[in-house]
Amino acid sequence: MYFYNFNSEVCFSLTPYPDVNKISEKTAMQKNGVIYFLRELDPKTSRKSYSISQASQLYFSNEDLRLLIKDNNIKESTPNWIISKINSNQVVSVNTNYPNWHATINSQVPSKNGSCNSASELVRFLKYKSSVNICGLGDVGGTLLTTLRLIGSDYISKIGFYDTDPNKVARYEYEINQIFIDGKNFPPVSAVTADKIFDCDMFVFCVASGVPPIGSEKQDVRMVQLDANSKILSIYAKLARRNNFQGIFAVVSDPVDLLCKSALISSNTNEMGMYDLKGLLPEQIRGYGLGVMNARAIFFAKQNIKSKHYKDEGRAFGPHGKGLVIADSIKNYNEQLSLELTHKTITANMQVRKTGYKPYIAPAISSAALPIIETLKGDWHYSSTFIGGVYMGARNRLNRTGVEIETLDIPSPLIARLNETYKMLGDII
Repeated sequence: MYFYNFNSEVCFSLTPYPDVNKISEKTAMQKNGVIYFLRELDPKTSRKSYSISQASQLYFSNEDLRLLIKDNNIKESTPNWIISKINSNQVVSVNTNYPNWHATINSQVPSKNGSCNSASELVRFLKYKSSVNICGLGDVGGTLLTTLRLIGSDYISKIGFYDTDPNKVARYEYEINQIFIDGKNFPPVSAVTADKIFDCDMFVFCVASGVPPIGSEKQDVRMVQLDANSKILSIYAKLARRNNFQGIFAVVSDPVDLLCKSALISSNTNEMGMYDLKGLLPEQIRGYGLGVMNARAIFFAKQNIKSKHYKDEGRAFGPHGKGLVIADSIKNYNEQLSLELTHKTITANMQVRKTGYKPYIAPAISSAALPIIETLKGDWHYSSTFIGGVYMGARNRLNRTGVEIETLDIPSPLIARLNETYKMLGDII
């Protein structure tokens, strides 16, 4: 391994970086706190930075589903002190093929009342309250706004909201600000103009165009929305680029995972149609759709004594819709039981639509509001993050060194299902 001092920070790598000031391992070992692992990966399928959660990730030549799999095999050449730092979330992977990769190492501590100057700052200092702006005040956006107003005071400094319909904006400005009870401090809520929509730490996209009407239950209504919603999302992704937005770009609209990838592509494509890596980083974009699928799986699992263990032992992976993977248990995986739970979970929204109503309450709260709070807290939750070129849902959290994806001892049959979903997501967009 090679060790360096870069602007008073310790870095290390498996291949030499001649232009970086080299130091001895003995000197590097004296560094307290976070250190940085420098590597060169394909930016189209790799993040600029993330939290290394196990030593095997140091040796990955590319990012893929191995990020989900626990690997206890540690190369003898890996120094024990680096392993110790990895185990305490003190190692950041930095992809030096990104422009301005130095900024990940040079980021400074934000002031308590100021906005974060980079995405890495936001995740390092989660103890500071964050400002959240919601775009789109339909059924989901309105429910999300209401819920965050009620439960977000400990982690949200203020909530802004925007919609192209001025009547919706006026309605929520009146109603949300009339929620009050003595002794409870709710985060301030106010309308924001289009030019101020990215003056925040987290932007939440809840716009939904062309939601299929009741009676469309024979098709996956989420996929019907892909074309229309991606065109609208593209406008905001490019606006985030022009504003040099450095916070979290959260996608709640369907189909969540595919729209995340669409946002990444739009934001990083210039006026000449070239992909130039000057827009949103892959790790800035997060999709909030898997939480309700886990909640639905818990709901159905409780109805069968054979699957009631799901709440404590099970996991959900993949997209909010087709391709979802429900595992009844990571400890004692049962393929047939898992497939049954997956089917019930995927079709749950259709059951609600048969009642004559569109299912949006549980998604707005279980997929969006609650996981967004958990994100800002730095706690484990379900959301979609960038894994080797696609956005795929799994349990993850933001810690002081970036996105940390949960690693598990995954049985072979479950790995096969995950690979199938991973390939499907990569083939669509």
